[in-house]
Amino acid sequence: MSQKERATEFVVFCIENLADRLGVPGSIIFNKLNSIGAISGFLYPSYESLHTQSKEYILNEIQDRIFEIHGFHISMKFGPIFKGRHRNLFIHERLG
Repeated sequence: MSQKERATEFVVFCIENLADRLGVPGSIIFNKLNSIGAISGFLYPSYESLHTQSKEYILNEIQDRIFEIHGFHISMKFGPIFKGRHRNLFIHERLG
């Protein structure tokens, strides 16, 4: 397997596990990270330094780095829909 293929597997791992952590489909996380350039600008370049770390460390690093660079946190907030509840992806912007 080439370095590019290993890095791509790492990126998929990051997206899917962040989606699992937040309880949303991977496509939502992919679209959000892609829209802010975090896939090509952070995940791929970080492969060498992050791929040997624990899953929790990697996911925390992704969320921390997005806040540091782009000024928002990705987290979950519950909201009502029909008779039940559904999850919405919310972005918490940095204050000040």
